[in-house]
Amino acid sequence: MTGFALGAEQEEWCGQLRALAADRLRPLADQGEPGRVNRPLLAALGELGLLERVFTSGALELCLLRESLAYGCTEAETALALQGLGAHPVLASGTPEQRARWLPHVRAGRAVAAFALSEPGAGSDAAALALEAVPEGGAGRSGAEGAPAAGGGWRLSGEKCWISNAPEADFYTVFARTGEGPAARGVTAFLVPADRPGLSGEPLDMLSPHPIGRLTFDGVPVGPRDLLGQPGGGFRVAMDTLNRFRPSVGAFAVGMARAALDATLAHTAARRAFGGVLGDLQAVGHRVAEMATRTEAARLLVYAAAGAYDAGSPEVPRRSAMAKLLATETAQYVVDHAVQLHGAVALQRGHLLEHLYREVRAPRIYEGASEVQRTIIAKELYR
Repeated sequence: MTGFALGAEQEEWCGQLRALAADRLRPLADQGEPGRVNRPLLAALGELGLLERVFTSGALELCLLRESLAYGCTEAETALALQGLGAHPVLASGTPEQRARWLPHVRAGRAVAAFALSEPGAGSDAAALALEAVPEGGAGRSGAEGAPAAGGGWRLSGEKCWISNAPEADFYTVFARTGEGPAARGVTAFLVPADRPGLSGEPLDMLSPHPIGRLTFDGVPVGPRDLLGQPGGGFRVAMDTLNRFRPSVGAFAVGMARAALDATLAHTAARRAFGGVLGDLQAVGHRVAEMATRTEAARLLVYAAAGAYDAGSPEVPRRSAMAKLLATETAQYVVDHAVQLHGAVALQRGHLLEHLYREVRAPRIYEGASEVQRTIIAKELYR
């Protein structure tokens, strides 16, 4: 890839993915229930080898995959991305036993993964987590504060909220406060199977159509074999995962923007009004030109961020934040103006733009809200 265009093979692959999303995955998505995990759709993603690519692709290929699926079927894109987000900590920081137990089933679409970081009082400020990991036999513990006695474990108590795939996931990557240090230094990551005693949850009725829920931890037992990484190292596990996926959140947004733009081009080129077609009106043409320019700029910034990640650049935090910020804000702009140019038809339930309008709002918040991305960018610039 140059700085300005994809290669012919990459463009061909993206076209194949868009067609696959529309022809094979969209019907499965339509058969699913909004707000519920669609296991047949996940199984198809596994059968087609697309879930495997989440774990073996570089950042750029992951972006192309997410952008192309989002263009044709946002539900398939989201199902794929959530598997990656929930299971990447297992791949990167898990033990051989954890990887062998879970990753083959995740790749095949048989096991549903979830990334459980956010809490009612800790969304963008992930270092403010309150879910507590209390050492077993706390009075007799040894070692650093927050560590259990030798061979012991912890009990998780508290709540997680706005967790994608909850409460239907088969396992959760959970971040809890073990207290090795203040703020981020006292957070530990655990792999918690969904059938662990004391773990319960409920779905939340949200604007976006994918599954989101609340989890309650009532003394859920976890032990050394459930650790992902080291005690006190959970914040790094979380940030490494988010840095890996943040550029591709931008790719998801670009895919939605491109779908909205293409729908608008087709509509304004055919819809007759005021003695011609809408596209002949200068106000409409200029609006569409702005939509296209912003979409292309966001797309290139996403690719640049992914390329920086693949190259191991120290600029990844800044570039990833810029890509997510611009792409998600751009997608909101493009979809909103696409609705305006379509008129009332775009507000009908089941219309592509009605669907995109509900989908496009959430990415400006999750995996770091736009305000957080601006904070990251500013810190990196002044570093």
